[in-house]
Amino acid sequence: MKWNKIMPEIGFGAQARAVYAAHPEQSRGRLFVESASPTRTPYQRDRDRIIHSSAFRRLQAKTQVFLYHEGDLYRTRLTHSLEVSQVARSIARALSVDEDLAEALALSHDLGHTPFGHAGERALDLVMQPFGGFDHNAQSLRAVTALEQRYAEHDGLNLSWETLEGLVKHNGPLTDKDGKGIGHYSNGLPYAIRAYAEHQDLMLWSYAGIEAQAAAIADDIAYNAHDIDDGLRAGLISLEQLRSVPMVGGLLEEVDQRYPGLTDVRVVHEIVRRLITRMVEDVIKTSMANLARLSPQSIDDVRNANQTIVCFSTDMEKAVKGIKRFLFDNVYRDERVMRVMRNAEQVLKDLFVRHFEEPDLMPFEWQFDLDGAPEKTVARRVADYVAGMTDRFAILEHRRLFDLTPDLG
Repeated sequence: MKWNKIMPEIGFGAQARAVYAAHPEQSRGRLFVESASPTRTPYQRDRDRIIHSSAFRRLQAKTQVFLYHEGDLYRTRLTHSLEVSQVARSIARALSVDEDLAEALALSHDLGHTPFGHAGERALDLVMQPFGGFDHNAQSLRAVTALEQRYAEHDGLNLSWETLEGLVKHNGPLTDKDGKGIGHYSNGLPYAIRAYAEHQDLMLWSYAGIEAQAAAIADDIAYNAHDIDDGLRAGLISLEQLRSVPMVGGLLEEVDQRYPGLTDVRVVHEIVRRLITRMVEDVIKTSMANLARLSPQSIDDVRNANQTIVCFSTDMEKAVKGIKRFLFDNVYRDERVMRVMRNAEQVLKDLFVRHFEEPDLMPFEWQFDLDGAPEKTVARRVADYVAGMTDRFAILEHRRLFDLTPDLG
């Protein structure tokens, strides 16, 4: 492949890309114009900016399912994102699309998550209802376009158009062609997405490219497999229970027959790695069939395909839904988890209300220019501040500001 003149052929580690891939030399560019790098493609630079961001570092102390202090070996948002990245790259490589873009999207997909996982998101969305609500996907976009303040010339990371498009649309279109929200956003787009749309058109009515679709399904693959691992480690589920779970039960039988007498720890790892392999192989096979059938000749053909191309087969989708139901019933809705999450929600609500009433409790850079500002502006600033907290910092702040902090042990 030949790069154009502004992208010399040094340092890229260029791979063969299919016609339907995102080609870095054809990138639509960045909101703020920058000179091209002589050693990295636009998507490699995006990945690097994401890894060096404050929001990415904070993921190391944000909940996946279990709080940071409940055990050193449970997944955090950071380790989850790294696992998603590995799966996304594998899928992207098999489909001959841009691995660096897929990796950037995988690493950035959870940057907008609050402390305490989805419990924190529910809490912030509730208290923010009078001011437009809170959505972690929109907050991820806000993090990389506004909240990161690392550069002299602009706010945000100034990521390429394709990375921003994939970040906001990895789960599919957000609107119809008339701009009306659809699906999850049928009641309207979140504030952060609407605000950014005033500066750059991300074609919210279309599907994202193959790279974003790969990152999205890699997220499903990673958390389905690894939440089983963490659930077993926490004692919320047992190997015996897994025998009735779609596909997982068959994998357990395979391991039992091949390695009789294997320790439980090794059995768990054998199941998890087999599960990931089966799902990844199914996605690749199904996606290749979809690509052969649709025969897209460009990334725009992918965007206009009116369907998700990177997906599970019908049989695998059924099995994955069964795994999700099992995890929902036996891990996420276990009373031991739910009790902690209810208390975590209260911590986030308390922090929001207190800082909304007294913005000067925030560090100076967060309270700057809020004197006399409209309530909606203050609320959004406080939501940004609280959403960016780690689990640990949120707990410590609550203990500092309140006489009694709910038990999160």
